[in-house]
Amino acid sequence: MEVLGSHVSSSYLTTSTVYVVVYITYPKDGDVKGFSKRLVEEKVAACVNIVSNVRSYYWWEGKVETGDEYLLVIKTKAELLSKLLDVVKEYHPYSIPEVIAVPIVAGNSSYLRWIDESLKSV
Repeated sequence: MEVLGSHVSSSYLTTSTVYVVVYITYPKDGDVKGFSKRLVEEKVAACVNIVSNVRSYYWWEGKVETGDEYLLVIKTKAELLSKLLDVVKEYHPYSIPEVIAVPIVAGNSSYLRWIDESLKSV
């Protein structure tokens, strides 16, 4: 595997942008646990990590703002991004929520299979 060099074992799998990590910020005063659980229950996320103590600086309505937020790190499949965005638009409190998807180019093949299994319909 050229990208990662020759030190990658065969238990790691390169992907063709089948899997993605999605970053979403969420306000400190919101129900981040409920929102995260909903993403998993709706089967648009296999896993959501909640990172606390995120301080954000950003432009909003012509001036620099700051706020304390959570950062959600979501593991899912690229084919579910549209559904994930629908859930975010319905339940996220921001009028313009941050949703950024980054492709997973390689990963532990067992973990990637787990993502597949977790996202199968019930």
